[in-house]
Formats: sequence, structure tokens, C-alpha cells
Amino acid sequence: MRGLNAVGLILGLVLSFTPAVAQEGSYDLVILNGRAIDPETGLDAVRNIGVEDGRIVAVTEDALEGAQVIDAEGLVVAPGFIDLHAHGMSIPAGRMQAFDGVTTALELEAGVLPVAGFYEKAAEEGRAINYGASVSWAYARIAEFTDTAPSTDMEWFADFMGEPSWQYDLASQTQRAAIMNMVQQGLDEGALGIGVLLGYAPESGRREYYELHQLAAENDVPTFTHARFLSNVEPDSSFEGFEEMVAVSAATGAHMHVCHLNSIAQRDIPTIRQMIEGAQARGVPITVEAYPYGAGATSIGAAMFQGEDWQARMGGIEKSDFTRDGDPLSDEEFDRLQAEAPGTDIVVHFIHPDTNEADAEILAQSVLYPGGAIASDGGDWALDGERITGNVWPLPEDAESHPRSAGTFSKFLRVYVREKEALSLVDALAKTSLIPAQILGESVPQMKRKGRLQEGADADIVVFDPETVSDRATFARPAQTSEGFSFVIVGGTPLISKGVLDTGVMPGRPVRRAH
Repeated sequence: MRGLNAVGLILGLVLSFTPAVAQEGSYDLVILNGRAIDPETGLDAVRNIGVEDGRIVAVTEDALEGAQVIDAEGLVVAPGFIDLHAHGMSIPAGRMQAFDGVTTALELEAGVLPVAGFYEKAAEEGRAINYGASVSWAYARIAEFTDTAPSTDMEWFADFMGEPSWQYDLASQTQRAAIMNMVQQGLDEGALGIGVLLGYAPESGRREYYELHQLAAENDVPTFTHARFLSNVEPDSSFEGFEEMVAVSAATGAHMHVCHLNSIAQRDIPTIRQMIEGAQARGVPITVEAYPYGAGATSIGAAMFQGEDWQARMGGIEKSDFTRDGDPLSDEEFDRLQAEAPGTDIVVHFIHPDTNEADAEILAQSVLYPGGAIASDGGDWALDGERITGNVWPLPEDAESHPRSAGTFSKFLRVYVREKEALSLVDALAKTSLIPAQILGESVPQMKRKGRLQEGADADIVVFDPETVSDRATFARPAQTSEGFSFVIVGGTPLISKGVLDTGVMPGRPVRRAH
């Protein structure tokens, strides 16, 4: 099965997807005989699912008829996965994620600016899966400090990676007001919250961060924070970064969502996890996410890789722990790229869970955090350094990205459910669908219809084989689709059928706050 290409058939599944003449009283789509799992109600039984006008209208043991029929006998039928941390907002990025079971991908950590422009562009181009974004505090800060109009393209952000003013300078009262006005405008245009890349501007003021959360609380939206520091050594440690997040959330009442707990907490996760659990137990509104990899991805010129002692602060990391296209960087190449091309994308291996059992246990502390979501932190795809955009499929075999852009959710199910048996399939599906929906549900009413396999819920549905679902993407060859997902349905429209992508449909719809 490792030799299947991105649109190949998944062998060995007894399935049918049968067009039929619609009969009186039939549904647009029915899914028959599958093991239906709804994480919210605890349903885990064979049921038939009826879909009409993009919604689930029947979950029943009764016989159903439909214009389209999927026989899912022996397979799991579950809510589509929701990725709260997806930087890849292009058509090809969405298609890769669909093969990983994702039906909704949201850009929340970095965010976008202008928000209205982001939604207009996506609607004009079409999207394979549902999409949405927060408003970007970092983009607002760059715009204010450089007097440059912000752009929704990530390349715009990368171009300013080597500009120190927005990363290290304190904002004056006038500048803070201008930044807050831009953020407020984004919220008024329907942003899902505020994206806070605090780790990329570590010397921005504490007052500014506090005021940002006052604004979030006034608008009743979450913030999605990349912690200020990336270090297990005090002062300016990850521990202090988490202390700041807890304090600001407690003081303002703003919902604080911690992005990629695994990569920020690193080896301090036992103590940091205790801190977060203690804050949650005392009513501080904090939620978390993690991905099942020991490596992150960012630009080589990011602030966390600056200063004379940054390697020691990250636990003695070597420059060879940074890779491009799966190949380790030499010290000389690392230094050259930092100086000449600080926006260069790199992968940083901060722990090695695949070869070190102690590192695997560290990672599990984040991935299995009670009530935490699984989120990819995946990105767009590039070829020879140029981002791949437009209606492209399949991706070139040598397309570049982090493997989490293709395999996060499948790897989570393979490793933690099937291989390690660390949690049940029902509990795992809560982390991929229900919990992400609940994290946004209070501020974004649309999300109360997602992440659930119930009557009235959006018909974002995955049909997969729990015995074969697996990631195939590697650091050396990331552009390999996951396997095991036979059908992926977005808003009632089959996007993937029998493991084959339908390039003729763009069923993705915006997720957006009322504005």
C-alpha cells in the first residue's frame, strides 16, 4: 500500500458509491451500515446516516434510500476533522489535508490581515475544504512599524522576518492604539479571534499584550498565542511565557488558546502541564492543542533563533537539527541563510520521539493532554522555493513542506490509538473534531454544528478504516497523502470517493463570525 499515489484507490475495501434515481422521501446522500461515532453523545454503533441540503438529517437504524449511496460496512463514520492551526490556505493545501480527514482548516495562530480580503479571495478561487481565519496582531504590528499595507499572503510576512523594529521595539501609546484599531477592524469583518505570534516579537511590551486581551474579552473572542519565549532555561524561558499567558487570561477573562503546546513547552512539559491544569481547575479559560511530531517549521530568521546563547537555551540543540528538504544544515549554511535569507523555511527537530523513548514520552504529555485538540501547524506547499498555488492536483512528488501538512491526523490515530493504545477511538475522535469545535463554539455559532455526527449538524463526514488509516508523509518525502480515508464529505458533497479526489468540486465554505 506504500506505493499508492495521491489519488490511487485504497485496496481491500468493500465499498460502493452508487448513483441512483432519487425516490420520493429519499435523501441527497445516505451512508449505510457504518460504525457511526459521535464523540459528544458517545454514540458508537452501526447506524445509517441521511444527508439533505448539506446537513445530517437522520442517524438511525432504519433503512434509508438516497440519490447517492455509500455502503460503509466495516468502516468508521465520524465527524470530519477540524484543524485549528492550518497555515496552508491554498487549494492544494486543502486537498492534501482532505486525505488526512480534515474537512475544516482554520488559520488561527498567525491570522490574516486584511480579513475581508482573505475571505473574498478564498471565495473567488474556491476551496476544497471549509476555511476561516483570525485577525493577525503580528501583521498589524508590522504594518504600523514599517508603514506598509498588510497583505494576506504569507510571503509578505516572511519578507519582514529580518526587520527588527516590529520584533524588538516597544510600541508607543499612539502605535498601540493604531495596532488595536487594525485588530478591531479585522474582528468587525468576521475574524474568528485574534492570532498572536508573540514568539516572533518577544520584546513587544507586556502592556500591549494585556491590552490585546482586553480587546479580545470585550469582543468575546479567543486569542491564539505562540508563547513569547522558546527556552527551557531561565530567565526568558518557556515556563515564563506560559506564566504570562495564564496571568493575562486570568486578569482579563479572555479565552486563551495555547498553540502547539508540544513545541513550545519542549522538555519542560511536565511542569508546564501542571501549571495549565491548575489554572483550568481554578476557572481560567485556557485551551490547548498539539501535533504528534517532534519537529516544528518556521523561518530561519525567527527571533527565537537569535542571540549568543539561543542553542543552549533550547537544550543544546545543534544547527544540524535544522533541515531543508530532509537534509541537515551545516553550521556554515545555517549562518549564511540567517544572514542572507532570513525568510527561508526550515524544519527544526527539537526532540526525537521516533528514536528516543524518553522524547516520545515528552511528546505524549502534550498530545494526550486532557481536553486538548489535535492541530497540525501545517503549511502551504512549495517547489524549488516557490509556493504552489491555484487549482493544482496532484502535487509534484518533490513538493516541499513539513510532513504534518499531510499526515498529522492519520499519524495521531496510527500511533496513539492503534499502536500505543493510549486512548480509545471515541476519545481520539473527540480530539480531532468535537473539542476543536467546542473551543470556538461560544464565539462562532457555526462551530456548534461541526465536529458532531448528529441530526442538525453540518454534513462534514469522514469514512475510514481504523485498521489501515496511516500517514505516509516523511521529512524527506512529505508530499505523500495519508491512506485509509475512503470517503471525505464536505457540506454533503463527496470530495474524496473510494480514495480518489474529485477535482471538479470545491465544496469548502467560509467559517466566519457574524459581522
